[in-house]
This record gives sequence, structure tokens and C-alpha cells, in this order.
Amino acid sequence: MSKIKPSKGAPYARIMGVGGYRPTRVVPNEVILETIDSSDEWIRSRSGISTRHWANDDETVTAMSVEAAGKAIADAGLTPEQIGGVIVSTVSHFKQTPAVATEIADKIGAVKPAAFDISAGCAGFGYGLTLAKGMVVEGSAEYVLVIGVERLSDLTDLEDRATAFLFGDGAGAVVVGPAKEPRIGPTVWGSEGDKSETIKQTVPWSDYRDGTVERFPAITQEGQAVFRWAVFEMAKVAQQALDAAGITADELDVFIPHQANMRIIDSMVKTLKLPEHVTVARDVETTGNTSAASIPLAMERLLATGQAKSGDTALVIGFGAGLVYAATVVTLP
Repeated sequence: MSKIKPSKGAPYARIMGVGGYRPTRVVPNEVILETIDSSDEWIRSRSGISTRHWANDDETVTAMSVEAAGKAIADAGLTPEQIGGVIVSTVSHFKQTPAVATEIADKIGAVKPAAFDISAGCAGFGYGLTLAKGMVVEGSAEYVLVIGVERLSDLTDLEDRATAFLFGDGAGAVVVGPAKEPRIGPTVWGSEGDKSETIKQTVPWSDYRDGTVERFPAITQEGQAVFRWAVFEMAKVAQQALDAAGITADELDVFIPHQANMRIIDSMVKTLKLPEHVTVARDVETTGNTSAASIPLAMERLLATGQAKSGDTALVIGFGAGLVYAATVVTLP
């Protein structure tokens, strides 16, 4: 017989609060057209993007995260001292170590929380949410802060016609805490590493350091391959998440997919046969693709504008570099 005592966590977990931060600088398509041969009409038709936010020198990964975290903690009705875990998903923090989560935890006033970074690309928020849920249910932390944050403008090749218009900056955060009934469903997640070349960093940091290449590393992708995978395979994953939660599309109130591309979002809605009453997040139009930050930013905007309300049932799904994905059904805070 084991001598280890059982964990004393909560029976279930829920999202208690949400917060977001968008940089002050708004960048229209006209700015992108200064460095690529394209048109505003082409960018809008291909991606649905009209503007995006780019960070200034003061809007660092840490600074944006602190702003979003503060809003999420306040929205949850908590104080920073109650946060027992900080999970940060990002691919644009340029220090290999220490984890930026530790710096953010200190700046928000959390007291010795578990703090770590994860790298799961555009699925990073879903990965972080799942880990936070596990921490709350297991009992290692009562309240966990999950942050998705990116400064993708630092990793954008403005001369790459395929990607220059896609990426934006920002931070989104949620607080996960205990619940008496299921408020975060089972996660359907996974990876397809055989497709890892479809979204990638152009060269390793070491190539730039060693002078092998002169151009700073950037994110590149095979647009058509990613589009086909996202539309056909991720719709299946989204349906699996609905099935795992025991609900149908008719019972859904809100759909919050990763804000990669408006065409992908609209195609997924069609494939999933979502009813007209389901509110669909289309934050990509004015925010661009913010990778790990896109789902919490879209969630925050839907709630702030009244397009979604507390208690709504939402399907969230993230997918991207790896290729990785994560989908779950949640009750909005």
C-alpha cells in the first residue's frame, strides 16, 4: 500500500477572469505595402486582416504580460498574492533563461508562485490552460495565471510577401481556479511533427550569431499547406473536443478559434456546421495573428463588447507551429 497521501485539490477548475493588452501603435495594411509587392485588397481577401498592433520599445513581453495579468486578476476578484502559479506561453521572449514567467510573477506581486514558460506556438494558450487546470485539480496551486504573449513584429520578415502582413503583438491572460462543477472540459491535443517544416523559424539563432547568415531569424510558413491542414484536420479536432465535453454544436454559445486567418475561421465554422446563434470570434481583422495571445485576446474582446457573456459555453481551439493543436470547451467567466 502506498504511503503517499492523496492530493487535496478542487474537484474541477474554471476560468475566473480574463484580461488583455494590445500595443498602442496600430499598423494598417498600407504600412506593410511599403516593403512587399501586394495590395490592401489582396491582404484582406487572403487573411481578413486590415490592421494589427505592433509594440514599441517599452511594450516588452514582460510589460504587456503584466498589464494583461493585472486585468485578469482583478476580473477574477483576487489579489496577486493569491496566485500560486504563473504559466507563460510565448515564442518571442529572446532570453533562453530565466523563464520570463518568473520576472512577470515578481512584477505583478505574486509570492513565490510556481513559474515557467512553455513553447507551443499558436496552441500555447490551450496547453497552458490544460496545465493550469491540472495544477488546480491536483492541488499544487489554488489559482493559476495563464498568459499568452507575443512580440511577433520582432520575428517578422517585412520582405516576405507570404507572412509580412500576418503577425501582430499583444498579451492575453486568464486566471484558473477551483470549481464545484466542470467548467473546463477535457482537452483534445496533440502534434504532427512530420509537418514541422510548414511553420518554422527561418534559421537557428546560432547561424545568425556565427555570421552564417546576415538576416535576423524570422517566422515563415507554407501558406497553402497550413490552410489545408487547419481547415480539414482542425475541424475534426474541434468536433472531438465537443464530443469529449458531451455537447453538440447546437448547445454552443461561442466559438473562439486561434486568430490565424479569417478564411480559416469561416471554413471551420462551415465544416463544423455551427448554428447562426453561435458567436464567432473574428478578432484577427484588427489584431492580426498574435499566436499564443490570440485566443485570450479574442475572449477578452468578446466579453468586453458584450458579444459574449459570463456563463456562455465556448469552444476554443489553437493550432500552429509544430504542428501542434489543443481544443477544449469552457464556460466563460
